[in-house]
Amino acid sequence: MKPKIHLVVGARPNFIKANPVYNSLNQLNKFDLTLVNTGQHYDQNMSDVFIQELNMKKPDINLEVGSGLHGQQTGKILELYEKVLIREKPDMIIVFGDVNSTIACALAAAKLAIPISHVESGLRSFDWNMPEEINRVLTDKLSKLLFTTSPEAKDNLINEGISEKNIHFVGNTMIDSLIEFQHKFNKSNIRKDLDIQDEYALITLHRPSNVDNKNNLIELINSIKTTSKIIPCIFPIHPRTKNKLKSAKLYNTLNKNKRIKLIDPIGYIDFMCLQMNARVVLTDSGGIQEETTFFGIPCITVRNNTERPITISNGTNKLIGTEYYKIPDIVEASINVKHQEKFSIPSLWDGKSADRISKILDFTYSNK
Repeated sequence: MKPKIHLVVGARPNFIKANPVYNSLNQLNKFDLTLVNTGQHYDQNMSDVFIQELNMKKPDINLEVGSGLHGQQTGKILELYEKVLIREKPDMIIVFGDVNSTIACALAAAKLAIPISHVESGLRSFDWNMPEEINRVLTDKLSKLLFTTSPEAKDNLINEGISEKNIHFVGNTMIDSLIEFQHKFNKSNIRKDLDIQDEYALITLHRPSNVDNKNNLIELINSIKTTSKIIPCIFPIHPRTKNKLKSAKLYNTLNKNKRIKLIDPIGYIDFMCLQMNARVVLTDSGGIQEETTFFGIPCITVRNNTERPITISNGTNKLIGTEYYKIPDIVEASINVKHQEKFSIPSLWDGKSADRISKILDFTYSNK
C-alpha cells in the first residue's frame, strides 16, 4: 500500500511552490497524493483561472474557508482540516510557506501525531509583529522534515534547537515554477494590452506598515508620484490598498496621473511577464524579492526587514524600510546601472528543488 501524503495549499504563492513538488512525487508513482486547498485566499485569479493558466492539478479537497481575521481564519482551517485528517488518515502532510493555512494545518496534524514536512523552512525576519513570522517559526517547531531554500535558513533552525539531521537544503520550488513556465510569460499579451512601449517601474504594495498608516501612505504615494516623473509606473493595485487609498482620498489623484497606470490584480502569467520585463520593481512582498533576484531585476523592498536576506547578499534586492523619500533616487540609480553589481542566482535555484524533495521523501519511506 502506497504511503498517503497530503499537499496543503491555501494562498496563491502556495500553488506556485506546491505544483512542482506534486508533479515530481506523482512521477515517482510511489505515493498516494491528495492536494488540499483550504481556500484561505479565494479569488478567480487564484482558483479556476490560475489552475487553467498553468495546467496545475485541481485540488482534491476544498475547505473553502474564505477570508477573515487571523485567529478566526486559523481556527476555522484547524477545525475543518482536523476532520479531513481523521477521515483520510494520511501518513504525512506537506505544507508550504508561511500563511495561516500553513500553521493551522500543521497544528491539526501535529495533534494527531501525523508527520509534517515544511517546504520553505527556516526563513526569519525576526519581526514578531509579522503574522507570517509566527506562522513560520511555529510550523518549523512542529515539522519532522524541514526543506530550506537558502543556506542561512539552516543556521536559523539550528539556533532554535532543531536537529540538523531533519534539515535539508533543497533550493526554491517557486523558482522551479518560474523556470517551467517562463515560456508562457514570454507569450503574454499584457504589455500590448496595456500599451506599454517604454521602460517602466512595477509597483506592488499591500502590507499594513505601508498602507494602514495614513501619514506613511501619503508619503509613499508622493514618492511614487515623483518616481513616475523619472520612469512610467505600472501599479496592479491590491483591493486592500485600493480601499486605503480611497479612504485617504489619494486614489483619484493617483488615478489621474498619466505616468501611473493603476490596474486591477492580474493573473500569474501576466504579472510575471510584467515583472521580468520591468526596469525596476518597488514592492513589500516576500516572494517578489526572490523572483526579481532570479530575473536580475532591481528590487526596492519597502520593509524594515526581510526573511529572505539572500536576495540582498546574492541578488538584486535593496531594503529601504519606510524611508520613502529615498525611492526616486534609488530608482534613478537603478535604471542607470546596466548590470547589477554582485548579482548571482542563489545556489540550487535551478529548477530541480522539487526533485530533491521527492528523492528525500522516497528515501524516507523506503527505509521505514
